Amino acid sequence: MKTQHDGETLHISDILELSAANSRAFRDQVNAALPAALKTIEIDLSQTSFVDSCGLGALIAVYKAAAGRDGGIILRLLNPTPPVQQLFELTRLHHLFEIARR
Repeated sequence: MKTQHDGETLHISDILELSAANSRAFRDQVNAALPAALKTIEIDLSQTSFVDSCGLGALIAVYKAAAGRDGGIILRLLNPTPPVQQLFELTRLHHLFEIARR
């Protein structure tokens, strides 16, 4: 996983999977990378081939942490692969997360 700050945006990429094996590390790394002056978190899921319930839980935890900060932080999921997009739709989480294609 790679994190990069660009002004008021935190970009997260190179996520191959979000599962029980790495969901805690993902959540911890994202929380550790959150600077004070942040407006947006963008998580690029274009390389993510697998997400399980623990991975969904990690994304929801990051969403809640972002929403709970002063002023709220926008969490945007970018370019989910078709299986990951299908999982968001089956679990109806596509209504919770902002999902964009770039």
